[in-house]
Parts: sequence; structure tokens; C-alpha cells
Amino acid sequence: MSLSSSVPARTLTTIAGAEVRIPDPDRLVHLQFRRFAGCPVCSLHLRSFVLRRDEIAAAGIHEVVVFHSSAAELRAQSAAVPLDLIADPGRALYREFGVESGYRALLDPRAWPAIVRGVARELGAIRRHEKPPPPSSPEGGRLGLPADFLIAPDGAVLAAKRGAHADDQWSVDELLTHAAHPTRLSR
Repeated sequence: MSLSSSVPARTLTTIAGAEVRIPDPDRLVHLQFRRFAGCPVCSLHLRSFVLRRDEIAAAGIHEVVVFHSSAAELRAQSAAVPLDLIADPGRALYREFGVESGYRALLDPRAWPAIVRGVARELGAIRRHEKPPPPSSPEGGRLGLPADFLIAPDGAVLAAKRGAHADDQWSVDELLTHAAHPTRLSR
């Protein structure tokens, strides 16, 4: 999927059983590709989006987050995440959008601070019995790379980013900037 691409219309089913249309005819879609259910870096990242979800919605953006885990595993790990979560254990969407896996996901030193922060935060939540420990052998492995796509109501991909390591994804501020300035969007 390239910046000049258009996303064909489809309906995805969230882990809660709701249907999500992509593209959304009424608003932008931020299609996030994360790693596995229970990924500490992904949990840390998504927390920033949850904390600012009203601001994101006010900008006309619908958050849709894809994981390469089963719906059951995602429900067990992410029950408290109030976003539309999509299970893609077969990685069909990952292949379609060109989202990769690789050792650089964890070996790149730029990811290490987020890995440490994420693991520390998750350990605290596990000790407080707020969530179960992540799977020891996550579905799809640990080497997934993140990716972000901003999709217009007509299906045009307005901006895209494929991460170089586990913590290489758009921040909320970057997403809001892309949405506010569509003529200056870049990879």
C-alpha cells in the first residue's frame, strides 16, 4: 500500500463484535498496526491515544487498531482499551498493507527506552492484578513492526508510516498534524 494508493471498501469486525467500515464515509480513519496482544510497547503507545481519544475524535479521526493476535487473546489482554481493536492472527491485513516483521523490531537501540518503560508499567499492572501477564509465546511472534495509515473517506491513503523498530510509530501530535494539514502529509 503506497501513499498514492486507495484502500478498497471493507467491513472489519472488532473483538467486541462491532462492525467498522474502512474507509469510513464520514471521517478519517487512523489504521494502526501494532504487534501482539500484551505487547508492552504497544500498551504504552495505545495508552497515549486513549488518554487523548476525545481530542482525536474532535479532529474527525476514527481509531482502528490491528494486532496479529486472535480475538480471544486480544480480549484477555486489552479488555480495558476503549478503541476499535481488530484481530488479524493470519496477518492478512499486514500483508495487504505491507507491514513487516524483523529482528530490528527489538534490536534497534531506539526501541529500548520504550521497551523498558512498557515492561515496567505492565509489571505493575500485573502485580496489581489489573491485567494478566502477556503470553510467553505470542501469536505471530514478538518481531512485528508497527505501521500507521491515515485514510480519507474516499479511501485515499493520505499519509503512511511503516516503523523501523518496535517504538517507531506516530504520536498523537503527529497524527493530528497529518489530519490538519493534508497537503503536507508525508511518509
